[in-house]
Amino acid sequence: MAKWAMVIDLDKCTGCSACMAACKMENNVAIAGPTEAQAGRAMFWMEMVSTYEGDYPNIEVKRMPKPCFHCDDPPCIKVCPVGATYRNPEGLVGQVYHRCIGCRYCMAACPFTAKLFNWSEPQWLDGAITCFNPDVSRRMVGVVEKCSFCAHRLTKVKENAAEEKRAIRDGEYVPACMENCPADAISFGDIDDKQSSVHRLAHSYRAFRVMEDLGVSPKVYYLSKRQS
Repeated sequence: MAKWAMVIDLDKCTGCSACMAACKMENNVAIAGPTEAQAGRAMFWMEMVSTYEGDYPNIEVKRMPKPCFHCDDPPCIKVCPVGATYRNPEGLVGQVYHRCIGCRYCMAACPFTAKLFNWSEPQWLDGAITCFNPDVSRRMVGVVEKCSFCAHRLTKVKENAAEEKRAIRDGEYVPACMENCPADAISFGDIDDKQSSVHRLAHSYRAFRVMEDLGVSPKVYYLSKRQS
């Protein structure tokens, strides 16, 4: 059984936010609107975290893409009273939107603030209906949503592999963020496959995980910047 993980190379990432845009379009993420955005309710499954070091004019900006970390021991699923969030055998943490009652316990339990609450009725740009991804549901108001590692793409990959009577190849299951990264900073695959690129990168001397001391075992690894 595969265990899907992601590695993001911060030495390659330019902070261009192409991953955010690709994720938003691929997964039918709603537009929050200016009023909601000013209230901190902008909807992005992939967030670009920015930190600033130093004093003007000698300021260094660091950017870090942050999806859901799909933890191996996710605290979010332990507090949901209706089982709307779960972890499947392949390590993907999913959401059952029609089961969610909007209590937001999972949001409070997530140490990475990777979940979003849909506060208002979703808004769409004129003509957006022609761009909706038919493989991904459009969420209603009042539910918690999050990055799924584009799990709908895995379904298609599994169907193709089953039809051809073979195993899924390394690099065949590609989330939208990875596909659209112009700097090739995102890698994705089965971390239990010792021949996969993700397994190799996750064991690099530059690899680290955010707040690893919490013991939730996130499956998003980062590669630190090389020292110049």
